[in-house]
Amino acid sequence: MPDPAPRLTGDGFVLRPWRSDDLDALLRHANDEAVSRGLRDRFPFPYTRADGEAFLGGRVLAPGTLNLAIEIDGAACGSIGAQPGTAERGHTAELGYWLGQAYWGQGWMTRVVGLFAPWVMDELGLFRLQAEVLDFNEGSARVLLGNGFTEEGTARAAVFKRGRLHDLRRFALIRQPT
Repeated sequence: MPDPAPRLTGDGFVLRPWRSDDLDALLRHANDEAVSRGLRDRFPFPYTRADGEAFLGGRVLAPGTLNLAIEIDGAACGSIGAQPGTAERGHTAELGYWLGQAYWGQGWMTRVVGLFAPWVMDELGLFRLQAEVLDFNEGSARVLLGNGFTEEGTARAAVFKRGRLHDLRRFALIRQPT
């Protein structure tokens, strides 16, 4: 059973539960077309106050999703989470993350995933953590590869987003049972 209020401290950042007082910071970083274009449509653009309130109120992510704020310089500026599988796929989870554009290209997500991935695998008793990346998102692919994920393949023409078909690349981090 995951800790209901985990706090993980990394190199220059903290991963912690989202709080209601994060709303302004969330809106500042989430209301960005460049951030939303690589994410699922449940992360809209424009990202409104109502969207932020729904997210912080627990009305957006699937039940059971473990989701933490990424805090840099004392304010939330992104998110990382894992949605566990069920039944015969209960040993797996899907990893998802985003970061405000002001922090792109500085190595933050590589360090965040490097802290979160092994922790969540231990916390949830996972043997597989997987992530899917849209074809144009080379930065996210580099983050995963830099943290030991293996690219497993590409689902061609798998996503239709903003008027365009995209391939979907799949990555996974595996650990064997002991």
